[in-house]
Amino acid sequence: EEQVLPAERPWGALGSQGAQWDSSPEDDDRKVRRREKNRVAAQRSRKKQTQKADKLHEEYECLEQENTVLRREIGKLTEELKHLSEALKEHEKMCPLLLCPMNFVPVPRPDPVAGCLPR
Repeated sequence: EEQVLPAERPWGALGSQGAQWDSSPEDDDRKVRRREKNRVAAQRSRKKQTQKADKLHEEYECLEQENTVLRREIGKLTEELKHLSEALKEHEKMCPLLLCPMNFVPVPRPDPVAGCLPR
């Protein structure tokens, strides 16, 4: 099998190991600066991601508390509705307005639809 020398490669790339053979000090400096810049960018990205997660967690905690308060309020209102419904039922048994037969005389009321129709 014939060995291809780096200078004979048609694509001109040396590969990751080949680049070390003929890298100049400027290339090394560039690599170091690029790695440092990438490291700082990665740190910044991780910090931003952590802050976002923390903010979401705080929002979750607030929503959980609000949910608990609202569930308590629903419970109280349900109890109040039950109590008022019972009170109304008891009142209806003895209400003079409901017991008086005169209150059940139908009163003519205007038809709401008739007022909207053209004449």
